[in-house]
Amino acid sequence: MSLEAIEKVTQVESEARERLAAAEAEAKQILADAEKEGQALLQRTRAAGAEAGRELLRQAEDRAAAAAEATAQAAKADAAKLRASAEKRLGAAAEFIVGRVVSN
Repeated sequence: MSLEAIEKVTQVESEARERLAAAEAEAKQILADAEKEGQALLQRTRAAGAEAGRELLRQAEDRAAAAAEATAQAAKADAAKLRASAEKRLGAAAEFIVGRVVSN
């Protein structure tokens, strides 16, 4: 084999090693970038999930407060009805009690 052929083979091998090293470096960089982007996406997803959870909790608290207010209003209305009914019967109850006390 001639000297030129040996030099050409050596040069081609050297270029191949350089390309391989460059490809490996690029692959490592792509992997590092992908991992970085994946971590950033994970953080954004977690933050969005936490925000969605807080919003759902706020909505549930609002519904619970509205339900509690409705229950309280219904209880006040029932109490007012009972009070009015009791007031209507107060005179009759007093007469009944006085009649029982006087007759005994």
